[in-house]
Formats: sequence, C-alpha cells, structure tokens
Amino acid sequence: MKNSILKGSLLVALGASSYGMLTTFVKMAYAENFTSYEITFSQMILGLIGLIIINFLFVKGKQTSHIEPKSKSIMKLMLAGTSLGLTSTFYYLAVRYIPVSIGIVLLMQSVWMGVFLESIVAKKKPSAQKIIAVMVILAGTVLATNMLMGDIDLDWRGIGWGLLAAVSYTITIYTSNTVALQLHSLRRSLWMMVGGTIIVAIISAPYLIEQFNFEIFYMWGPLLALFGTILPPILFTAGMPKINVGLGAIISSVELPVAVLMAYLLLNEVVNIYQWIGIIIILLSVVVMNLPKKKNKI
Repeated sequence: MKNSILKGSLLVALGASSYGMLTTFVKMAYAENFTSYEITFSQMILGLIGLIIINFLFVKGKQTSHIEPKSKSIMKLMLAGTSLGLTSTFYYLAVRYIPVSIGIVLLMQSVWMGVFLESIVAKKKPSAQKIIAVMVILAGTVLATNMLMGDIDLDWRGIGWGLLAAVSYTITIYTSNTVALQLHSLRRSLWMMVGGTIIVAIISAPYLIEQFNFEIFYMWGPLLALFGTILPPILFTAGMPKINVGLGAIISSVELPVAVLMAYLLLNEVVNIYQWIGIIIILLSVVVMNLPKKKNKI
C-alpha cells in the first residue's frame, strides 16, 4: 500500500514538474523570434499526433474493458477541450509581457477559482478552512508577484492574460474530473486535445496565414508537446488513482516552485526573498485546503 502511494506520488510530481518546465521553454522559443501562435499551434498539433499514437498503442484492443466513445460524450469532451487550448493561448500570451515566475503565480489562482466554481455548481458554501486558505493565497500572491515593491513595473497586458489563463485552467480541471468519466482516460485526453487543437487553430489561423515559421515544428514544438500535452496526462492518469484527490492537489502544486527554479536557472530571472515567501505561503495554503477535516468525537 505504501509503495503504491509512493509510486503514485512520484508520478504525479513528475507530471506537475513537466508543466512547470514548460513556460521556460516557451520563453526560450520567444527569444528565437517565434510567435505565441506558432508556439501554441505546434504544441497542440504535435501533442494531438502523440496522443493518437499512444491511444493506438495502449487502448486499441482493450476496448472490451471500457465503454466505447459515443458521439454525445465525444462532443462534450471536445467542447471541454476548448478550455485546454485557451489556457495555453492565454498563458503563452501572458509570459510575453511578464516573467515566468509571475505568470505561474497567476496561473495558480486557479486554486481559489476552483473553490469558487465548485461552490456555484454544487450550490454549497465553501468550508471555513477553504475560505481562510483562499484569503491566504491572495495574500501570498501579492508577495509572489512583487506588487509591494515600488521598483517593479508589471505589464497589465500580462496580468490580464495570466488571469484569463487561470479562469480557463479552472474550467479545464473541473471538466477533466466531470465529463464522460465512463471512457478510458487516454481516450478522454485525446478528444479533449482534439477540441483544444481546433480552437487554437481557429484563433491562430489569421496570424499564421500572414507569417508561419515551420522551423517551430522541429526546434521547439516536440519539446513543448512532450512536456505540455503528452507526458502530464500519462503521468497523472497513472499516478492519481494510487493516491487521494487531496494528496494529488498538494503534490501537483510542485509545478509552482519548479517553474520559478527553471526560470531562475535557465532565464536568469531574479526572484527576491519576498517572492519566495509568497510562493511558500501559496504552497502551504494548498496543503491546508486539502487537509482532511477532523471528525468530532462523540
């Protein structure tokens, strides 16, 4: 049992770390004059091809143990997948204008946005534990984004795109855990990726028609697809069933420090002590939010 939990935790941590490394690679692609639309489009297309191959190898021939996809479920998954494509689009636009360390903190606002969405859908007031955690997350965000320092000049376009990415990411997380759960997890990932690729293609088309550098497909596209759309679903699919949801959420938050460390090591982004304190506060809030409630003894 302990070995299973350890293995699951490691797989989830690796999946979250993959996401954490992604933004640094995007910044490096920007440095080589690739546009956000070229980057997002290549990632989605190559990621879709990768998932098709994985489904062919690992799902085909095992359909007897899983319910076949129905047209209604497929349409729901494709619609849900549009939020996946929008998350990448908005997030990559955000980090054009702001540092990676700020962008990932804004994306992590999906933690409290998820609490808000859950309370609306379930029509149930969040617990005091979650409300306190949300307030602490917001306080940590102020520190982590360095808003208290007068010498920082944040581009509000980046802030806006970053918050839109967090909203879209919140929807992605919610739909991933609620839509067509009767289907094989890899099948669900595939159809969501189809929806995401379609919306990215529609948004990117006007810009790609004017200018498209096909070098993105072999320079950065494979790396972005691997760490952004192929590895995480596989690792999360394998790891999450071995651990509970609360522990999964806690371990997944490793994405935040990994992203900041990668930006520090590869992009030489400066992260001051106040930002590290804010990041630690956000991580602790995620832990507190997912701690099991104490049962009152009678």
